[in-house]
Amino acid sequence: MTEIALFGAIEIGLVYALVAIGVYLSFRILDFPDLTVDGSFPLGAAVCAVLLIAGVNPWLASLAAALAGAAAGLVTATLNVRFKILHLLASILTMIALFSVNLRVMGRPNVALLMQDTVLTPFYGLGIPDHIVRPLVVGIIVAAVVLLLARFLGSEFGLAMRATGVNARMARAQGVDTDAHVYAGIALSNALAGLAGALFAQTNGFADVTTGIGTIVVGLAAVIVGETVLPARALALALVGCVAGSILYRLAVQLALSADAIGLQASDLNLVTAVLVAVALILPRLKAKASRSTKAAR
Repeated sequence: MTEIALFGAIEIGLVYALVAIGVYLSFRILDFPDLTVDGSFPLGAAVCAVLLIAGVNPWLASLAAALAGAAAGLVTATLNVRFKILHLLASILTMIALFSVNLRVMGRPNVALLMQDTVLTPFYGLGIPDHIVRPLVVGIIVAAVVLLLARFLGSEFGLAMRATGVNARMARAQGVDTDAHVYAGIALSNALAGLAGALFAQTNGFADVTTGIGTIVVGLAAVIVGETVLPARALALALVGCVAGSILYRLAVQLALSADAIGLQASDLNLVTAVLVAVALILPRLKAKASRSTKAAR
């Protein structure tokens, strides 16, 4: 693997780390299987791209992308909470609708950003190679998100949200408005996916309606890999694990596709993804089984 490929894998891993954190928030914290990210990720990219072309400040465009993702999450939460549609089906309905919404936002299937200023533009020309600047800037943004989210989830509102995911009935008995916390949690989860889409568009120089395909699988893979390599009870470490899992996942994919001896091609990406997720799911079980066997032998 070349140096550029290495930093490229780290860069895309950091971008998808925001998706992984969002998936962790919905699946692990709220116990809400949410597939909306497959639509909110390209929605964030579409909104950001259109605003950048219109001359809007890149940071404001990124914020607007996050807000658009949050709005998509609120639609899913409303279908589930207000209209009692199963969370999985509600998120699928929103995801399908967002494909058409994204086309409407961009006016065409893809938008190029090669000549537009981005959040990365001010950091170019500082004597640091471009392929290092991109992961460095994205890494700072991801670190800020992790710190803010860890602080939020440790607050009174965040603790109530976590209680909602653990046992909603008990939380309601303690006076927690569980519906409000579901709305907030799913909106926040998809806001992170929207922000990730905005960063993806700016680092890759384009926004496309198909970029969201398989996003939920990548997010889940990152969460699973992170929990496997960095099992932790502390919430802050769990969030760090999501980031580490996303980077390791992308590095593993890049290594697999770069290994000429294996004979894999770029078209085999989905196959590599499926294998890596399966391995990440199987390893903890094998480890637990080996531990039980060792204890039994003693």
